[in-house]
Amino acid sequence: MAVSKSKNSEIETVEPIGTRVLIRKDEDKKQTKSGIHLPDKIEIPTITGRIVAISAQVESDTDYPIRQYDRVLFNPKDAIPVDFEGDNRLFVVPIEDIVAVFRKE
Repeated sequence: MAVSKSKNSEIETVEPIGTRVLIRKDEDKKQTKSGIHLPDKIEIPTITGRIVAISAQVESDTDYPIRQYDRVLFNPKDAIPVDFEGDNRLFVVPIEDIVAVFRKE
């Protein structure tokens, strides 16, 4: 679960409910693989990120082989942005929208 301190020193958390996970999206790319720098207004859309939190329902379901901190590829169509830490990179994503998990052998 994502944790942040609010202005009045209370700790806030974000915990996904149902079949959802919380993902911190990777930074948008400002340069192509071939080294071309893009203007500030143009970005290559990034749909990869790290799982920050997993709902209890997903965590207990063996059909979903994901864990906290896994790097994943996801479809951002139904991702819900979370204005939590001011960086606008947290998203609640339905588990069905995770299409791949990156693993090291």
